[in-house]
Amino acid sequence: MGAQSAVPSATASGIDAVAAEVLKSTGVPSASVAVVQGGKVAYVKAYGMARLDPPMAAEPAMQYSIGSISKQFTATMVLLLMQDGKLKLDDPVGKYLPELTRANEVTIRQVLSMTSGYQDFWPEDYVMTSMMKPTTPQQILDGWGKKPLDFEPGTQWQYSNTNYVIAGRIAEIAGGKPLIDQLQERIFRPLKMTGIFNSDASRLPATDPTGYYQHALGPLRPAPAEGQGWMFAAGELAMPASDLALWNISLIDRSVLAPASYDEMFTEVKLKDGKGTGYGLGVEVGTRNGHRFVGHGGEVSGFVSQNTVYPDDKAAVTVLTNEDASSAASALAGKIAPLVLGGGSGMGASSAGAAAAEKRALEIFTGLQVGKLDRSQLTTLCDAYFTAEAVEDFATSLKPLGAPSSFKQVVETKRGGMTFRVFNVGFPGNQLRVTVYEMPDGKLEQYLVIPTGS
Repeated sequence: MGAQSAVPSATASGIDAVAAEVLKSTGVPSASVAVVQGGKVAYVKAYGMARLDPPMAAEPAMQYSIGSISKQFTATMVLLLMQDGKLKLDDPVGKYLPELTRANEVTIRQVLSMTSGYQDFWPEDYVMTSMMKPTTPQQILDGWGKKPLDFEPGTQWQYSNTNYVIAGRIAEIAGGKPLIDQLQERIFRPLKMTGIFNSDASRLPATDPTGYYQHALGPLRPAPAEGQGWMFAAGELAMPASDLALWNISLIDRSVLAPASYDEMFTEVKLKDGKGTGYGLGVEVGTRNGHRFVGHGGEVSGFVSQNTVYPDDKAAVTVLTNEDASSAASALAGKIAPLVLGGGSGMGASSAGAAAAEKRALEIFTGLQVGKLDRSQLTTLCDAYFTAEAVEDFATSLKPLGAPSSFKQVVETKRGGMTFRVFNVGFPGNQLRVTVYEMPDGKLEQYLVIPTGS
């Protein structure tokens, strides 16, 4: 399906094998892969189906939504404006957006590093009915940027898309023109990234992949579209994997920003008590199996992506997929990395409430297996997600599995003012994942069942 390869044949065969394995085990329709080796684009290939009906095979030139990988472009634009003398990282956000909560106490650096305390407007892994209508960055800031902070600035790390709506608006105010125009002028055109598409302005064309979702293990269905304006600087970009490879080479070569700016971007931000965050400015940073990495994942409706750069190895792995809430992109990137390198940030699951959470999540799971759901446990948005079609898909796909042999909480963390939990659900010869967002009042904002690909 149209491939470019400069890697050894054994590496190419290995990538093909793990791609086939992950697509089969997760059921994700397609994956578009790009590999940088030796500081050059070394392998580009697409696997599977970009669209199921009518059938259309995935091709390497197709544009996939990259979701939150977009954040590192926003951060880079802010750093370019800093180099221009138009802002400073330690400026208060109130210099540009004075109406935000405690705007004179929160800095641009804290916004870029997810240490500001502004609450995430979209932690969920599905598109709520409220997000199917158009919005604007200003409406997002009016709704979430004026809430009380989730914590004192600089004292905690918590992922929040709201931070990047703030960063994007600051870039527009300081730069004097729309963010997407600045990105084209300063980053995309100089790097010859010619396949960029603003998926926040309109849906991907029919010649590009369709994004899919599923209820539990039910049939794949075309994913609903976010309303225009929801993604903006936090996740608006779509592009081919090969364009992200060109970007990754610029990170390895440090060719867009001044050296000091890359140092800012790639250095782990520390909290006020000295603890590390595993995050720089718009990128996760750390060391994995002895290799320093800079990376990020992304998810928007119908698409999940993973992009990881290994600067010291002059290598990078990009995986773009077209099904939301899937683990396929991270699983495939993780399996390709050792093949390319020649071979995170774990969130603890310890909680006094873990056993009670497991019991509750298991009861919901076994109820859904027979088409039953206690809607009194759900928020209005989660209740709207569980349409009659969704409940039927959950039941018909999960009932044949029988009773789970294990149901274990493996992640518990805070995001968007909620508790996020991940449960591994074991069956003979199969394993699933359940992800849950729980409101402070105990109601569930999300309950998804996902194939693991492991």
